[in-house]
Amino acid sequence: MLKKNTGIITFIKLAPLITSKKFKSKSITMKRTIRSIRTLIFTFLLCGISYSILPAQNIPSPKEHFGFNIGDDYTLATYTQTEAYFRKLDASDRVKLVDIGMTEEGRHECMVIVSSPENIRNLDRYREISGKLARAEGLDEDAARLLSDEGRAVVWIDGGLHATEVVGTHQLIETAWQLASRNDRETLDILNNVIVLLVHANPDGQELVSSWYMKDADTLKRRTNIPRLYQKYVGHDNNRDFYLMAMKETQNMSRQLYVEWFPQILYNHHQSGPAGTVLAGPPFRDPFNYVFDPLVMTSLDAVGAAMVSRLNSEGKPGYTQRSGASYSTWYNGGLRTTSYFHNIIGLLTEIIGNPTPMEIPLVLSRLLPNGATPYPVTPQKWHFRQSIDYSVSLNYAVLDYASRNRNELLYNMYRMGMNSIERGSKDYVTMYPKVIDAIRNSYSDDRETPAGNTNEQDQRTGYGGADRIPLKYYEQYIGNPLNRDPRAYIIPSDQDDFPTAVKFVNTLIMSGILVNVATEEFSFNGKDYPAGSYIVKTDQAFRPHVLDMFEPQDHPNDLQYPGGPPIPPYDAAGWTLAFQMSVAFDRIQDNIEGPFKRIPFGEVQSPPARVVPSGAKAGYIISPKINNAFIVVNDLLNNNIRVYRIQDAQEGNSVIEPGAFFIPSSAKALQVLTRSSSENGVPVRPVSLRPDGLTSIEPARIAIWNRYGGSMNAGWLSWIMEQFHFQYKMIYPQEIDAGKLKNKYDVIIFMAGAIPSGGRGPGGYGSFSRSSSTDDIPEDYQGWTGNITVEKSIPEIRKFLEDGGTVITMESSTSLASLLELPVENALTREDEDGSQVSLRNTEFYIPGSLLTMDINTDEASNWGMNARADVYFDQSPVFRFKPGFETSGIKKLAWFSTDSPLHSGWALGQQYLKEGIVAFMAPVGSGELYAFGPEITFRGQTHGTFKMLFNELYR
Repeated sequence: MLKKNTGIITFIKLAPLITSKKFKSKSITMKRTIRSIRTLIFTFLLCGISYSILPAQNIPSPKEHFGFNIGDDYTLATYTQTEAYFRKLDASDRVKLVDIGMTEEGRHECMVIVSSPENIRNLDRYREISGKLARAEGLDEDAARLLSDEGRAVVWIDGGLHATEVVGTHQLIETAWQLASRNDRETLDILNNVIVLLVHANPDGQELVSSWYMKDADTLKRRTNIPRLYQKYVGHDNNRDFYLMAMKETQNMSRQLYVEWFPQILYNHHQSGPAGTVLAGPPFRDPFNYVFDPLVMTSLDAVGAAMVSRLNSEGKPGYTQRSGASYSTWYNGGLRTTSYFHNIIGLLTEIIGNPTPMEIPLVLSRLLPNGATPYPVTPQKWHFRQSIDYSVSLNYAVLDYASRNRNELLYNMYRMGMNSIERGSKDYVTMYPKVIDAIRNSYSDDRETPAGNTNEQDQRTGYGGADRIPLKYYEQYIGNPLNRDPRAYIIPSDQDDFPTAVKFVNTLIMSGILVNVATEEFSFNGKDYPAGSYIVKTDQAFRPHVLDMFEPQDHPNDLQYPGGPPIPPYDAAGWTLAFQMSVAFDRIQDNIEGPFKRIPFGEVQSPPARVVPSGAKAGYIISPKINNAFIVVNDLLNNNIRVYRIQDAQEGNSVIEPGAFFIPSSAKALQVLTRSSSENGVPVRPVSLRPDGLTSIEPARIAIWNRYGGSMNAGWLSWIMEQFHFQYKMIYPQEIDAGKLKNKYDVIIFMAGAIPSGGRGPGGYGSFSRSSSTDDIPEDYQGWTGNITVEKSIPEIRKFLEDGGTVITMESSTSLASLLELPVENALTREDEDGSQVSLRNTEFYIPGSLLTMDINTDEASNWGMNARADVYFDQSPVFRFKPGFETSGIKKLAWFSTDSPLHSGWALGQQYLKEGIVAFMAPVGSGELYAFGPEITFRGQTHGTFKMLFNELYR
């Protein structure tokens, strides 16, 4: 390393004399020497004298701190060790350690900021510049250029989000050390021009996984077959939480990304690379989301090219891109993908690597070089350190790109933000497949025969070359005011479930969206809105995210070939959060002004505090339409206060709807109601007469199925239960097999993956498959192993039902209905040539994660508080029909699809097969009841609009 020394100082002191024109020598050799010295000095001056005089950093290497090198085989660092090391790095004048918040398990989440000492001293100014350019408001071109020249590129590099992907956390440690200690020219250039945010994405997970792996003294027994999820509630789905932001870690990182720092580049490290490669990285395959600024995509191509070129130049083969892997840029909700909707260049790599050495297998199709994989890797044994070295090279490629293109990156972020502001300020139409279809159909309607090739793939993409039609059809569509993008959305404060609408608004605010609130009543386009209504305008820098949360996604028909099988999307195809949460809003397609106050940037909202009138003669009524009502009711029940539900609609000074909660008047009830209803924004209405038709309710003894290794579906449900103050226990297959379930529980909930499909053996992706043997699992967790089986488990579940228990099933676990021989069958079939019913092929019916609109039977107590229609998250979910003779069984339809086009957001092939298909039903079994929900009504904690369909079953 170059260090400060007297020789360098003497050299610099002599520089002015040597470079002076007055310094002359008659010696030719001396003249040449002087010219060489002058050149060397100018090089030092051009590159920055800081290269030579940076002091030595008195910080330990990873080997000195951990006792091993990062990447050594059979070794992993815990988070406790990692956090301690980051604190030692904080002694460097290149490093600033920031605590960005607490995790779900109560650990401190760290962000290590690395840059030059001068930049570290001026972080507040550079953060301010980055924020101004990202938000773009109030900046003209000249001001943006000046700020871009002054600012420093901000690059986010994270690791460890998925904790069993151990390369991520360990490359973060190694990168922090190298940036803090190296003094080569490239590193110093990076430090001068870039502010690097190294973010630990999952401290809890690293502590669990590393401690579990290192517990065995015998290195050959070390494994990562952890007993539970590596994030307390949601495990792998912590990378699906970045628009809901339910988890504390997600909130911590989103605050740094979209409220504090606004990095121009985000690099999200993951595992594992496709078989026969080392890693997959950018650029990614189509489709990309239509709301993106095009600069996002071209910048992604540029940085991706720098990454793969860096590896190729260093002789590191095995990088694949685009069609070489499944990753696209369509989805929102991931740490990487949400960044695109905020004009950030979001990078993802999926790399191989494990502390236990592994093999790169022979995959013949990967060996031929092509555009996706220009430099294939050959089969070989692979060591952990190789993955660390690759990752550091990739980090340096990204940082070097940012250093060389600092001004451009900063300015382009301003340009994308300003583009969004301009699009939201005028008539603008985003091009979706539905727009192309509408224009084509308008043309076809004017002709006797359809235009061009009628193949669906060609019609939706234009690849058939038959799309040249007269310009007037385009102009007619674009010129129709009803077809243009909204300029604002109004969320009225008088909607039935306003507290849930406030939760939705907070997801926007935490994501850096600018939101206004009405300070008094106002009218627009002939409609009156009360004070407290929210107004979200689209003339803001992060307009793509605004549109994505309010507007339906329109995924293109993505087929392997015309008429062929669909190509599965990367995660969901449609997710519009306002639809999932059943938030009422109005689309405004004109400029809107009014008595509006902008909410301070990043300041989350609380629902309006409610005052509970004292002196109610009979008691209090709470509406069942409000999700938070269940929090208030559970607070009452947990304080041993009597609560009733009203069976039928009642007339009074106003109508009381079926399912409303009645609380008899008492001092204790008033005390709990006053606190809980105020905190949760739930209106409480006093009544002078006790209603008729009351049924007393008590907390049910609730069990949620889980498995060894943890079920994400069960984890999300447990988080929901805690948010709404329901008490519950986790139940594992061995306890179910032991029987006598009704002695302990009233309700058992089986999420997707729990129940076998009908044959012998375990069921679905929820089965225990982490270990072929339980011998290496500690005794404390032995009771968590096993599966639900037809032979042992199903008879005990049947007995529980017959004894009066309630069983709730979702998604694949609805196969329990078939195992119990109830009169239901699969509705997604067609008649074959021989007259038999066969399942639909995916070329006939395919609906990956999308939102469909279903009809609700509001006469049933199961659906109290629901509206007549609601959106449900559907992912190739079960759909049912009743068998002939079902009428005598007591089975009841709870929800169904009434049309042949229920798609609201996403992608659907063959949705006509859904018409009259049953989404949910209730069936009596002995003295108990089975509830079956084909789609998951609690999906990822997002589907607030269908929570009540579960909550209504959780009382006895």
